[in-house]
Parts: sequence; structure tokens; C-alpha cells
Amino acid sequence: MEIRATSRTDLPAVNVFNRSGSSSIVLVCDHASNRMPLPYDQSLGISEADKFAHIAWDPGALGVSLELSRLLDAPLVASTVSRLIIDCNRDEAAVDLIPEISETTVIPGNANLSDIERQKRITLSHRPFHQAIEEVLDERAAKGQPTAVISVHSFTPVYKGQQRPWEIGLICGNDRSLIDPVIDDLKSRTQFQVGDNEPYSPRDGVYYTLSRHGEKRGLRSLMIEIRNDEISTPEMENRWGALLAPVLEKAVLSQNGRQHA
Repeated sequence: MEIRATSRTDLPAVNVFNRSGSSSIVLVCDHASNRMPLPYDQSLGISEADKFAHIAWDPGALGVSLELSRLLDAPLVASTVSRLIIDCNRDEAAVDLIPEISETTVIPGNANLSDIERQKRITLSHRPFHQAIEEVLDERAAKGQPTAVISVHSFTPVYKGQQRPWEIGLICGNDRSLIDPVIDDLKSRTQFQVGDNEPYSPRDGVYYTLSRHGEKRGLRSLMIEIRNDEISTPEMENRWGALLAPVLEKAVLSQNGRQHA
């Protein structure tokens, strides 16, 4: 299902899977694809290898998200445009909305952009992605359907020369009602090192989507970051989906029960 290094322009900027799913969870995948529609497939000035590297997307994140969507019967909203063109998990005013450097890789085609080009990219991908999330959440709110918003990402084993020991990191804002039980459950089920607001935290500016669509609506939210060497094949993606599905469902349903007690 993943869209890989294609320049097709006839594809939507966002896919919504299992829109009417019965789960109390809505999944989002900001960096699901490395698709670079024309003219960006050539104009960014990067190598073919860069287009498949982590700087262009979150490898494995969509596969895990799709398996979670299947197992949980959860809606999933996924971007289909590379974050090198525009990062859907950043505020429109953020300095790294369209990155000129990603980790240590310079992106020549993102330097000195005009306001017209910036707005073109926002219209291309950023706004459709967030509009799709809003529509799914509005539909559920109208039906009174309990909802928690969970985003799925992946991260590199090494960043700027520093090894990252965690197999999975969990990130939240001020509300820890989901992160705490999920951390506890993962530690009891596995031998993994589980990051608590590691390798990122909201202070790093990576929590935009969940802040906008989760916290501002008063919905419980959780960001999942899986180290990408753990999800490098479809089989590994499915294993992580199978591991996480009952853990997430248990945490969300237990909180639903407390809210109605």
C-alpha cells in the first residue's frame, strides 16, 4: 500500500482508510509516503538515495498504521506527499515547515522559497491532510463516538552520530492518561527500552498534529515513534501492529470506562 518515490500527480494528497471504523481510536500518519509529484521529483536537488531515506518519510510507519487500522477497526488518515516538500506535522508558520536541511542533508530546492511557492505547497498537501482529519473527527463528534487520536511515526537508529537505544518512544503533552498505561504495558510484555517523551518531545515542535486535532478538542492523544530498523519489512510492520493493537485498545477503553464511571 505504500507509495514509494513516484512522481505521479493524479494521486490524492491524503488517503482515508476505514473512515467509519468502530474503534475509539483514530490513527494519523503524517509522514506515510515519500511521493514527490512533479515537478518536485527533480527540483529539490537531492539524490535518488535521499528520496528513499528517512529524511523523505517515516519508513514502516504506514505499514504499522494499516495493520493497526485493520486489527482495531480504526479510521486512518495518511499523507501521500513527502515531508521534504512540506511537513504536515508542523505549523504553517514553523521555520522547518519546508526544511532547507534535514538532519545533515541540504535540500537545495527548498532554499529561498517565494511566498507563492510556500502557499502552493501548503495547498498541495498540508491543508488537505488536516482538513481530512478534521472531517473524520467532526463526523465522530456528531455521532457522539468516543475518540482518542494516535499518530504513528518512525525514527532512525542513529541521529547526527548519536545512537538511539529505544526500540519505541511514546510522546504526549500534558495529559498522560494514555502514555502511562501504554508504557507500563509495553514494559511488562517486552524487554524493549521504551522512551518517555524520547527520542522527541512536544518541545521539539513535533507534536503539531496531535496538539491541533487532539488536545485542542479535548481528546486524549498519543504519538508513537518506532525505531525504523524494527519495521523494515512487511512482516515486522505486522508484528508491531499485533503488539501495539491490544495495548492501545486496553489503554483507551480503560480511560473510556473511567470517564463514564
